[in-house]
Amino acid sequence: MALSLDTVTLDLGRRRVLDAVSVGLQPGRVTVILGPNGAGKTSLLRIAAALVPPSAGSVAIDGSDLSAMPRDVRARTIGYLPQAGDVAWNMVARDVIALGRLPYRDARDDSAIAAAFAATDTEPLAHRRIGELSGGERARVLLARVLAGKPRWLLADEPLASLDPAHQLDLLDRLREQAAAGTGVIVVLHDLAQAARVADDAILMAEGRVVAAGAAADVVTPDSLGALFGVRLATLPGQAIGIPVERL
Repeated sequence: MALSLDTVTLDLGRRRVLDAVSVGLQPGRVTVILGPNGAGKTSLLRIAAALVPPSAGSVAIDGSDLSAMPRDVRARTIGYLPQAGDVAWNMVARDVIALGRLPYRDARDDSAIAAAFAATDTEPLAHRRIGELSGGERARVLLARVLAGKPRWLLADEPLASLDPAHQLDLLDRLREQAAAGTGVIVVLHDLAQAARVADDAILMAEGRVVAAGAAADVVTPDSLGALFGVRLATLPGQAIGIPVERL
């Protein structure tokens, strides 16, 4: 179930946020979107999730225009994990996770919720209120909410924000597990080392355009990232991607 964006453009007022972006993405792989602030990463992800209509161009899944799909079919196909981890009501975690079943509401709900618990190790949190959870616990519950819907594509916008290194690794490992099970995963990241660790494919963006896309081994390199972010990277022993040490 390939996902493709064809000459997608987004204008907000007089500002062009995305400029004729065309990319094709494959299921069963983790695709990381990288770029400086204002590059259009979140806008691209939200358009791919059918949350924002493009000003021009189209998004398709296996050749079917996403905008023409019934809303419930889209909701079952694409799961979106936003950057903000806010929940409007201070519900218990199980009720938050159950929200992921809203497009279905059928006899499989309990088994899907149980599977989401298992995939994220959140069953011990089931009866705790979302406001009582740590940042890492909340991140796992919100991921479980998406997984409960059993989407074929999982789109995550900077899911590592506010997580400590151990919880970052935990969350990325869970995204990799979903890709290994056949789900298409697209994730916006700022941490270059984590991106290199988790990505099968990568999209590099700047000023609303795709400047490079392809296999992460070819695209996520010190030279390409240094040019993208305008910094010099110092590579540490045993590491494929270095740390920024000075601006170019």
